[in-house]
Amino acid sequence: MSEAISFSMRLPRLLLAIVVLAGLAAAASGGLKALPPRTVLSLDGQWQVEQGGMDAPPAAFTHTVAVPGLVDMAKPAFAEVGRKSPLRQAFWYRRTFKVEGAAPEIAVLKIYKACYGTKVWLNGQAVGEHLPCFTPVYFSVRERLKGGGAENELVIRVGADRESLPQDMATGWDFERYRYAPGIYDSVDLILTSAPYLVNVQVVPDIDAKSVRIVAEVEAAGKPCDAALKVEVAEVAGGKTVASAAAPKVALAAGERKNRDLTIPIPGCRLWSPEEPFLYELRLTTGADGGRERFGMRSFRFDPQTRRAVLNGKTYYLRGSNVTCYRFFEDSERGDKPWRPEWVVRLHQKFKGMHWNSLRYCIGFPPEFWYDIADQEGILIQDEFPIWTLGREAPENPKAEKIIPQFIEWMRERWNHPCVVIWDSQNESATGETGKAIQAVRSLDLSNRPWDNGWDQPQAPTDCVEAHPYMFVRTWSGGKPFRLSEIAKMSGTPGLSRAQRNNAIIVNEYGWLWLTRDGQPTCLTDKVYESLLGPRSTVEQRRVLCARYFAAKTEFWRSHRACAGVLHFCGLGYSRPGDKPRPEGGATSDHWTDLEKLTFEPNFERYMRDAFNPVGVMLDFWAEELAAGAKQEVKVCVINDLYTEWRGKVHLKVMRGAQPLSTVSQDLTVPPLGREVLTFTLDAPAKAGAYTAAAELDDGKAAPVRSLRDFKVPAK
Repeated sequence: MSEAISFSMRLPRLLLAIVVLAGLAAAASGGLKALPPRTVLSLDGQWQVEQGGMDAPPAAFTHTVAVPGLVDMAKPAFAEVGRKSPLRQAFWYRRTFKVEGAAPEIAVLKIYKACYGTKVWLNGQAVGEHLPCFTPVYFSVRERLKGGGAENELVIRVGADRESLPQDMATGWDFERYRYAPGIYDSVDLILTSAPYLVNVQVVPDIDAKSVRIVAEVEAAGKPCDAALKVEVAEVAGGKTVASAAAPKVALAAGERKNRDLTIPIPGCRLWSPEEPFLYELRLTTGADGGRERFGMRSFRFDPQTRRAVLNGKTYYLRGSNVTCYRFFEDSERGDKPWRPEWVVRLHQKFKGMHWNSLRYCIGFPPEFWYDIADQEGILIQDEFPIWTLGREAPENPKAEKIIPQFIEWMRERWNHPCVVIWDSQNESATGETGKAIQAVRSLDLSNRPWDNGWDQPQAPTDCVEAHPYMFVRTWSGGKPFRLSEIAKMSGTPGLSRAQRNNAIIVNEYGWLWLTRDGQPTCLTDKVYESLLGPRSTVEQRRVLCARYFAAKTEFWRSHRACAGVLHFCGLGYSRPGDKPRPEGGATSDHWTDLEKLTFEPNFERYMRDAFNPVGVMLDFWAEELAAGAKQEVKVCVINDLYTEWRGKVHLKVMRGAQPLSTVSQDLTVPPLGREVLTFTLDAPAKAGAYTAAAELDDGKAAPVRSLRDFKVPAK
């Protein structure tokens, strides 16, 4: 196996097709806008592909497929893709390319992500092998590369299914997936440059000192050289240079690698946040090699005393959802959407329109350009490595010694993204292996991001823990049906193990109310809807109940302020019919009715957008029935996630359908980041029927924000 060269210098992928940085030199009039020659040749596009065995490439290639993409996109299509099949052991990718001029001193092939197990040949000679499926590999290909416009043949073999990998490797096992389509599902680049070259750069913002620390790894090639380092910081919007610095030359022996460490003041720097995602660009040169990195001046941590998230020195409440990209890979409507930047931009903008400031990229990493989009749109990412074993029921058992190298590759690829604020080692698993891996690698991140360790023990007081309070799981598993009225007696703090109770809590899954996109129950929720609506409920009845109950639970977990964040599950997943058991039967689902236009189911959008409003309201009333004419004292809780106070009126209404029958109001001021509780008397109507109680926030400016509870007045 050849040495894997970690090289993360990049431009945002959504802006990069073929980037020749040397071409900027002629147009630039000063500064480091004129970088030394480095060519990044994108090898994305149409490749040839064929199925076969592991040992030798096929005699002929009769199919084509997009890179990045999955083999199930091949034309003509292959049969039985994503399942273990006697038809093949592997898929073989092939393409040719040319390098004009002489082959440079440094040539590095980067494969961003591919599964399941990758082996590479260039011009008939083996280059190397990389088993991990979720992190990039960098191969030195200089000795095998032809320059001068000659044709180069690149062949990449990937395993045909997840069983191509050993059980002690993470393969992305998911209890809800039934097809594991292989492929080169992220980009492929050829990086051409000279030594001393930039191997990796870590950008470490210090917002208190208004400076940025830069740790650059530089390396010589086959002969000694002197390495200088010059850097500039510019604003991405407009390109204005705001700071520059230089480090003195350092001597490098042949093949030697050294870190260059310098700090640059940025007076008057602008901070990055979801509300203002202001980005800077770092430009670097060693004199022979140059590169660029985007970053944001941002800090993020969890306060172990308050158990709150702290963004840029201030308490910050996380509101958001989940993206299960690998489940979406199996969706019948997926097509090429995950690899279309304009669609992914619209997706994240739609999320922000729901008042979501954060996402968990759940049980796996999307293509790399998604992180560039999250940077520019302003969304905080809890980045979750794809390990999910539950009670060790999964057919894989990843070990720390195999996890650690992948964690290192993951961190080096992504540690300059301001959007990435939490490293998440796994989902719903109790294994000591991820804890060992966290302890081995966490010091590498000089920004000291917090970690989530799933259902295992947190590894530091400053880490967070995840809670998944699925109340309706009791109904699904055959217990007494859960009723929303039981929330009245529940604690606002989710149940956790003793080892987790002192850490910041993120509720990043809850509900157990999923409906398929056409409004049918999933295989996990059929009993839930039957218990709540009876065996003959309509699509509209189910959709209204789903949205209203999801909203009520969102209000509950947010309003008690016991959690640092509340993230709905899920914003993007799959939708499959629920009339079969898992995994073929759909267990969960998202809430889209039109994926191309990105149209949410209207009830979900209406009620959940209110539930996630930064100034939120919860009507703390959960009774299913009130006696005719009864008077009941109820609480209305108002929370303010903003750094400005909220002033307005709080109305308590009793309605029959859309018609208000009574309204009482109180004035209220909620301080920044505050929580206030008002007491009202709710008067039940004298006439039997179905009614709705509504708590409504009215500031006279925006549309009212409402919390709704349905109840009945029974006949005497």
